[in-house]
Amino acid sequence: MEYVGIDLHKRDSQMCWLTEDGEVREQRIRTTAARFVAVFGGRPRARVLIEASTESEWVAQVIESVGHEVIVADPGYAPMYPRRGRRQKNDRRDAGALAIANRAGTYRAVHRVSAAQRQVRAVLTVRDQLVAARTRLIAVVRALARGEGVRVPSCATEGVVPQVEAAGLPPALAATVAPLLDTVATLTAGIEASEARLAGLTADDPRVAALQSAPSVGTITAAAFVATLDEGGRFRDAGQVAAYLGLVPRERSSGETHRSGRITKAGSRRMRWLLVQAGWRVLRSKQAAAQPLRQWGTAIAARRGKAIAAVAIARRLARILFALLRDGATFDTDHEARRRAVRTAA
Repeated sequence: MEYVGIDLHKRDSQMCWLTEDGEVREQRIRTTAARFVAVFGGRPRARVLIEASTESEWVAQVIESVGHEVIVADPGYAPMYPRRGRRQKNDRRDAGALAIANRAGTYRAVHRVSAAQRQVRAVLTVRDQLVAARTRLIAVVRALARGEGVRVPSCATEGVVPQVEAAGLPPALAATVAPLLDTVATLTAGIEASEARLAGLTADDPRVAALQSAPSVGTITAAAFVATLDEGGRFRDAGQVAAYLGLVPRERSSGETHRSGRITKAGSRRMRWLLVQAGWRVLRSKQAAAQPLRQWGTAIAARRGKAIAAVAIARRLARILFALLRDGATFDTDHEARRRAVRTAA
């Protein structure tokens, strides 16, 4: 079997072919589907190693379509580049190192997200950008209004345009911010279209429906959680999921000294933010299903503050959602109360 390492780039990619006998062949090609098919098509089955990157998934699919095995590896795995240094890095060396790691097995494969969840992630990314742009424009409008002594009342984001129009801005300022308000309305329509697209993509996914049974978890949070984990079975337990999402505290321990710091903030920033927002909603919720979590979070807030309590609830929600995903179950309102009762008794 031949072992291939490919150092991918947007325009050109460097390849290194390594045979069982140690023969080395190097090649540089354009990073296009047609070139990969031309190079790999009709050749004996080979194993190809590429780093995880923006281009890695479509390149892997193209090479697999012509009968080869492709492994997408973690670029941060140090043993894959044992001899790489600041003065020795170039595309040829990287491709050669990937080919050697491919043959020796000194790589760490990453999870390749399913096609369905890649679509969901793309919609969520578009929605994130639209929401961020709308938030920035609204902040600009509010600041300009305050500069003229006009305060726009707080309201839901969707109601900002009517509130600004009703605030009585001076004519000159009203004409100035009119393009911003038009853009805000357009962005709002785009956000609603993205959410409708997301609902359509996840309508037939029972996992998304099951996760929405948890308190303060809506369609966007549930869909994002499923898309982030993709396959719950690749995680050992709920604690590993919380660490994967960056919701566990940093630790600095030595000997008998154990210190915990802020959360690691590893993994998906979007998923972590959504869970923390859900934690805040739990703290304010009056729903019966949220009361056990709310009581637990309120006790933490009394000792450590509400911000830490919201993060703690987010971590607990991540564990709950993983359990629902793993077991194919829906949220049991009394489960949290029973769990706390058992721990108290113990």
